[in-house]
Amino acid sequence: MYAFIIRRIMTIPITLLLVTFVTFIVLRVTGDPVQIYLDINATAEQTEILRQRLNLDRPLIVQFGLFVADILRGDFGDSLQFATPALPVVIGRLGATLTLVSTALVVAVILGVAAGILAAIRKDRMPDFLLSALAVAGQSMPSFWLGILLIQLFALDLRWLPTSGMGSPLHLVLPSLTLAAFLLPNFILIARTAVLETINELFVTTARAKGASEWSIMFRHILPNAINPVLSFLGLQMGRLVGGSIITETIFAWPGIGSLMIRSIFQRDVPVVIAAVFIVSIAIVLANLLIDILQSLVDPRMRLD
Repeated sequence: MYAFIIRRIMTIPITLLLVTFVTFIVLRVTGDPVQIYLDINATAEQTEILRQRLNLDRPLIVQFGLFVADILRGDFGDSLQFATPALPVVIGRLGATLTLVSTALVVAVILGVAAGILAAIRKDRMPDFLLSALAVAGQSMPSFWLGILLIQLFALDLRWLPTSGMGSPLHLVLPSLTLAAFLLPNFILIARTAVLETINELFVTTARAKGASEWSIMFRHILPNAINPVLSFLGLQMGRLVGGSIITETIFAWPGIGSLMIRSIFQRDVPVVIAAVFIVSIAIVLANLLIDILQSLVDPRMRLD
């Protein structure tokens, strides 16, 4: 078990180095970074002074080395919007994003797995048809459109919930439901398929022959074997979940990293964008590490790869 975890941890620096390299290349090919900091009326002398100060007059390989060194020190530069170091600005928004994503993830997994199990055990019956149709319809529904509908219905028409912002637990309901709906259809279909593949296995037939109850068979035999594909799918969807959170935070004015990134992109606040990219990358890598560990606990064969 420890060897498996160590092998997974050893891949993290490689992943983050690739993220660093891609970020560096994107920054260099999308324009001159000096133009972001200077006014259009800046003189050639001012431009050259800033270029030297940012080490942009050095060879690319040297610039990349200095870029990596700054990141290792946690120095992403000063935010152009807030006139403070970019990293604390991003970390200050991390809690809101984690609250939203974790709540939506719990809702999507629980409802998705439960609906998938129900569809599987009622295969080719009305619950299966309804849940499968709901999943397909949910996949074709844009999350921003659903968010707007939820605001219109529950906030403006019924006045049960607040429209936006963060404060009381009620502020979390609409954003988390919108983000959960982003993944819920896929969880329903994955869980349904996994249960259907497991339900006819020989060990399930043996358990029934021994007189085990259906609840015991489901929770002791079928679900532990069917949950592995769900966990694998969850790991693959972490990046998509982050993308969905950016849209959701923007719609509901949720003060997280996603809305900060959108605002910083429009303001051309590159240090904040870079810091946000790295914090999100680290969060995704750690989440996938946790999912790998959970998979190895559910299925010990995972430790042998």
